[in-house]
Amino acid sequence: MAKAKNPRRVADNEARAKLRMIRISPQKLNLVAQLIRGKKVETALADLEFSHKRISGVVKTVLESAIANAENNHGLDIDNLIVSEAYVGKNFVMKRFRARARGRGARILKPFSELTIVVQEQVEVSETEKSEAA
Repeated sequence: MAKAKNPRRVADNEARAKLRMIRISPQKLNLVAQLIRGKKVETALADLEFSHKRISGVVKTVLESAIANAENNHGLDIDNLIVSEAYVGKNFVMKRFRARARGRGARILKPFSELTIVVQEQVEVSETEKSEAA
């Protein structure tokens, strides 16, 4: 007997990509995620390409992976894709100590993050359909 099919975690017109263990704080990563949220895929890729933030290259890789998932796994048209969700989560924190004066130690926290990007296919509505609906 075959195992039951695993249900999709996103809608039929969506695709998702996730990257874990990114060595940057979630607060800094969220600044770049806000940059692309709600934009068309082409615009988001251009914004990430010319961003001065160090982590923008990693975010661009995750976005390209979500686009590839949409095209290859779910058969979506990449010309109509928008970034519907881009959210950041905390991962674990490496704890280190730095020697300080008088035998003390200062704690150094090295946080890790995870990034999830969901792209959604928007169905283009023509001008004639808009006028007919009104």
